[in-house]
Amino acid sequence: MTETPPDAAPDDPPPPRKIIHIDMDAFYASVEQRDNPELRGKPVAVGGSSGRGVVAAASYEAREYGVRSAMPSVTAKRRCPDLIFVRARFDIYRAVSNQIRGIFRSYTDLVEPLSLDEAYLDVTVYRKLPTATAIAEEIRARVKEATGLTCSAGVSYNKFLAKIASDQNKPDGICVVTPKQGPAFVARLPVRRFHGVGPKTAEKMQRLGIETGADLRALSREFLAAHFGKSAGYYYRAARGIDDREVRPNRIRKSLGAERTYGEDLHDRDAMVAKLEEIADTVWERAEKSDSFGRTVTLKLRYSDFETPTRARSLAAPVASRDALLATGIDLLDTLIPDPRGVRLLGLTMSGFGAKEEETAMETGPAQLGLEL
Repeated sequence: MTETPPDAAPDDPPPPRKIIHIDMDAFYASVEQRDNPELRGKPVAVGGSSGRGVVAAASYEAREYGVRSAMPSVTAKRRCPDLIFVRARFDIYRAVSNQIRGIFRSYTDLVEPLSLDEAYLDVTVYRKLPTATAIAEEIRARVKEATGLTCSAGVSYNKFLAKIASDQNKPDGICVVTPKQGPAFVARLPVRRFHGVGPKTAEKMQRLGIETGADLRALSREFLAAHFGKSAGYYYRAARGIDDREVRPNRIRKSLGAERTYGEDLHDRDAMVAKLEEIADTVWERAEKSDSFGRTVTLKLRYSDFETPTRARSLAAPVASRDALLATGIDLLDTLIPDPRGVRLLGLTMSGFGAKEEETAMETGPAQLGLEL
């Protein structure tokens, strides 16, 4: 629950929340440009440059050519022939991330890291500065002074809006969404910017005539449930700017993974192993970015007739490397092949990060009002 200020009576309602989302600007690439002056002002991609490599991060100079994270390296190089690839240095990124988190914790104990380069802060009870906006600006200045890196901030009365706002004026910007502004801000948003709305869902919404938050808000719960199932409650509340999730400093990830569906069925084991290598690369990059390493590896496989078995193995300690992840995945794959049916989907997941599971997101509740941000 949100902390009660020391001078509040026990029966007073909790104060409106002040939530900040901080997102470092092109974090990995910016660290590389900071540490190597020859890279400054040039298009840089962090990741492998080989045929199977994947871009883990791209500088803003590279993004101007359409280079994005998770893009195959060959595609990135085709879009930007002058692209410079550098190897990821996750030990350095973790050290810088810890330095930044130390700054966050000088303002509040309620810091919820989402990955090495972003976090939520609940500064509701911080009294040394008058507004959350002033706190966010001071944090941005301190991060720049301490690390030489820029970050962007979103300030609002809940996590949903703060996260969207932090992307509004990137790079090196800030966006504030007050309770009074919240409904209009959400109404103007394209639905594809809602957290959790991926390309396929956005396409489905477009077919239903849902382009903006205003379009989404005009629909009933019943309509949303009929078309989007369990996600209906989230869409209904998000369209109204409602999100009562707490900033949880001990947030524990449930699982982390990736899967791929193939246009042509796979029959050859070597081809399956090659595809599994690509998936392991993606999963390991995500694990390193979020600094999350699980003990349980699960392989998902879908045959051509759509039967979808899974196999899992729990290890004595968290997965130690990408190669260990891949080796476990291959062992699990070998329990399901050979099979006369072709394979149309492969996936790998890590889980077992901790005993406590995160509660259901965005529980129903009243919107926060009257906040001076």
